[in-house]
Amino acid sequence: MLDHFRMFADYNRWANRLVYAAAAELTDAELRENRGAFFGSLLSTLNHILVADRIWMKRFTAEGNTPASLDTTLHEDLTGLTTARAAEDERIIAWIDNLSDERLGALLSYRTLTNPAAVTQRLAPTLGHFFNHQTHHRGQAHATLTGLGRPSLILDLAQFLRTQGSQWA
Repeated sequence: MLDHFRMFADYNRWANRLVYAAAAELTDAELRENRGAFFGSLLSTLNHILVADRIWMKRFTAEGNTPASLDTTLHEDLTGLTTARAAEDERIIAWIDNLSDERLGALLSYRTLTNPAAVTQRLAPTLGHFFNHQTHHRGQAHATLTGLGRPSLILDLAQFLRTQGSQWA
């Protein structure tokens, strides 16, 4: 099970790099244009993914800052956001690398942000949600990029395994 989550952490970093490289080709106006995604613009969507990752990592590790809301703008510019994203991806990988099977089966307790409630569940399925959430919003980022006329990105896990993640295949 640990290797499964290590693979997802590695895949997450790879997919983020592709999305951010494509975003770097946009004008500032294109980055900020409301394209109808859940968080509106590409810049806001990428900020949201980082916000959610930081919220979850705080829950998982009890370290780091927790943004006050899911639509917090952590970085107004893509350069700062790209740097922060890369650092968070490395933080995620390092944390996953230090997990144990015992910890994956342990209970995690936290409070939800939008409708405050106490939740207790096993770490493994919660970690599954963590990576699924990133994939969900990266899909919105991808749709925004293609809606802006940019070439379609191949973000499939299978593509990652064939090209960059052969140690997981």
